[in-house]
Amino acid sequence: MNTLSPLVRSFVGHFGEMGSRWGINRTVGQMYALIFVSPTPLHAEQIAEALEYSRGNVSMGLKELQSWRLVTLRHIPGDRREYFEAPQDAWEIFQTLAEERRRREIEPTLSMLRNALLETPSTEADRIAQERMRGMHDLIELMTSWFDDVQRLDRQTLSQLMKMGSKVQRLLEFTGKVRVVAGGKG
Repeated sequence: MNTLSPLVRSFVGHFGEMGSRWGINRTVGQMYALIFVSPTPLHAEQIAEALEYSRGNVSMGLKELQSWRLVTLRHIPGDRREYFEAPQDAWEIFQTLAEERRRREIEPTLSMLRNALLETPSTEADRIAQERMRGMHDLIELMTSWFDDVQRLDRQTLSQLMKMGSKVQRLLEFTGKVRVVAGGKG
């Protein structure tokens, strides 16, 4: 990362370290960070050179980023190389990540839980297990339904809602629509 400014190097390095906590490897995290902050689309050789990665690693990482819909392929007239750019809007990136996580993680879990809830429990232990699965299923269904509702909000409304924070809870308390439990969990 010799050609990167200290500011960009710091961001790219941090994103690489955080990548492993988010379910992607360090290389892919750093590649995404570099593409995200770049003022112009980058081709694979530029990415490989800037991050000192092999062309093969960059190629595999770009495929992964494309599968997550975090980068898009662009062609520049007169240049045969493929260029990559990331959406610059943080809201769009968050929405894409949330949709992909839902598709890859939440939907398969819901499908498994739905199938498990169709089974007839053969033992008391299975009945208890199925009841716990029902609770998990119901919570995930409620969250995905809420997420669908939130996705339909325009950004300004969503931003205002997020800024309200605990004011929503106080409003619900005032109207008697929520019950507060000691320890902050309702």
